[in-house]
This record gives sequence, structure tokens and C-alpha cells, in this order.
Amino acid sequence: MTFQPGQSGNPAGRPKGARGRATILAEELFEGESGAIIRAAIDMAKGGDPSALRACLDRIAPRPKDRAVAFELPPMQSAADAAAALAAITAAVAAGDLTPSEAGELFKLVDGYARMLEATTFEQRVAQLEHAVSLLGARSPQADQRHRNSQDDAFCQPRRSVHDAEP
Repeated sequence: MTFQPGQSGNPAGRPKGARGRATILAEELFEGESGAIIRAAIDMAKGGDPSALRACLDRIAPRPKDRAVAFELPPMQSAADAAAALAAITAAVAAGDLTPSEAGELFKLVDGYARMLEATTFEQRVAQLEHAVSLLGARSPQADQRHRNSQDDAFCQPRRSVHDAEP
């Protein structure tokens, strides 16, 4: 049986969203106890336990994953503009306005833009070439036949060497 996209390899398997036995068991163990456990963790954190303190703080104020970067990229319309944007990012890192990791993320953004611009340009050029070829193929059949005959005549003649020259 070949795999069909969008179809399960095991239709009788676990349905989406179904929980496993371990998850159900953990939920049953904590049922009714979660309030007491949270209170104990808070009391331990207040008592100076660094692990409990870290766990509580991670829930209250999680570490930020990303932050908005106050950096304005120059407008980009071409590959040259992308190069200018990378130069501006590099200058901002050198000036201390951006961290290297922030610059890396911005670099990925500019690189993605440049790649898409390149792919779009390539696609447009291929479409133009295909259109030009289709116009060449749409010539009149008579002109095309004459062209073929003249090529056939040129290539079907026997080769003549210097010794075969007529006097």
C-alpha cells in the first residue's frame, strides 16, 4: 500500500487529541492537589530554595523569547538594496545599537528577501524566454519548411577536400 498524502497509515490508530496513559495518570495524581503543590512551591521559594524560586519566577515572568528591535531597515527593492541593508545592520552592531544575535535574525530576514527577489526575477526571465520561444514556434509553416530544407541541403552535401577541387 502506498502512502497517500492526508491519509493516516493506521486509520484504526489513536485519534488526534487523545491523551496517553501517562498523561491521564499524571492528571489523576494531581487532581485536587495542584493548589497545595503550588502553595508548597511558593513557600519553598519564600524560604530561599533557588529551584523553587526559579520555577515560580518562570511562571510569573517568563524569559522573553524575542523582543521588538528598534532598528529601521532601509527600503529594499533590489539585490543592491539588500546589500545596503546588510551594511546598515553591520554598522548598527559595530555601534552597539544591535546585539549580534539580533543582527543575525535581521540578516536572515534580508537574506530571505534577497532569495525571494532572485527567485522571482529568475521566474520572470524564464517566462519571457518561454514566450519568445513560443513566438518563434508560431511562424508560418511555409517559412519553417523552407528553413528546414535549406539546413538539410547544407548538411547533406558530401564533404569536399582540397584534393577534390575541380581544375
